[in-house]
Amino acid sequence: MAAAANSLLRHRQSLLRFPKPARSKHSLPDPPEKIGNNLAHQLQQSKWSSRFPHSISRKCKELQFSTIFSSTPQFGFVSWYLGMIKTRPVATKSVTASIIYTAADLSSQTIVGESSEGHDVVRTLRMAGYGMIIVGPSLHYWFNFISRVFPKTDLFSTFAKMALGQTVYGPIATALFFSVNAVLQGESGSEILGRLKRDLAPTLVRGVMYWPICDFITFKFVPVHLQPLVSNSFSYLWTVYLTYMAGLEKVNEVRVC
Repeated sequence: MAAAANSLLRHRQSLLRFPKPARSKHSLPDPPEKIGNNLAHQLQQSKWSSRFPHSISRKCKELQFSTIFSSTPQFGFVSWYLGMIKTRPVATKSVTASIIYTAADLSSQTIVGESSEGHDVVRTLRMAGYGMIIVGPSLHYWFNFISRVFPKTDLFSTFAKMALGQTVYGPIATALFFSVNAVLQGESGSEILGRLKRDLAPTLVRGVMYWPICDFITFKFVPVHLQPLVSNSFSYLWTVYLTYMAGLEKVNEVRVC
């Protein structure tokens, strides 16, 4: 029994004495996912992680997202899109918002189906232009701003970002949407004020019922450079409703006695 134990101990010591065999030129390389995870681990363990923990964590998350998408053939478009977001972020997000607003308005007109003349092309172009000129750039700068104010992804920071969205960005963006759309339709100042009084408050109330869960997912789990894309994806259903509200009849001018 003792001899067997000594033999097993000598076998273990011999294994520890020899280093792990080096990878030959015929060996298969590590998969891209493993490479990305190894690089992220090295970043987290570097001396810079103690000085800039939130920045390192964000970079690791972006690296893992990009590596996974670029390593799989069916994600070729996603990989191209991620590259465009990095090289031309504002233009890419503006085009994305324009496409989503176009699709949402077409869906809204199809669902309502009140006009016997078919789709209102001018209205769709108006929505596409609004998404391109206002929504895309504003989302880019807004998400970058709040990520600098609250760089963490813990629950407190996530709920703080959600609160800012509901109290600052949401009301301003909604009021601006109704106002710009009314101006482009040729409505007067009093008609625009009447539309805001009629439509703004109900829209904000419904927004509070829809957006918190969307914002929680976006701020908690999505890297900053992809947050406008995810937010725009969530906004498709919301924009269907928003374009419907914007297409309501104008309010008659307030008469002063």
